[in-house]
Amino acid sequence: MAAEGARIAVLGERARVEGYALGGALAVPADGPEEVEARWDGLGAEVAVVVLTRAAAEALGDRTRRRPGVLTVVMPP
Repeated sequence: MAAEGARIAVLGERARVEGYALGGALAVPADGPEEVEARWDGLGAEVAVVVLTRAAAEALGDRTRRRPGVLTVVMPP
């Protein structure tokens, strides 16, 4: 079970992530690899799950493994 106050973030292209805010997720728009990396590094400690667009996952590569305790998933294309 996730800790109380844990958040779900959705990180990737603006057009693909903004709608998730309507469901209560933290929408983290990032267009381009540099922006994806900066937004990833800026995620707060309250984020327990990160849903990535395919482009965001490719930009991060294995960096997602270096953040223990955060579950990452890649959304379908």
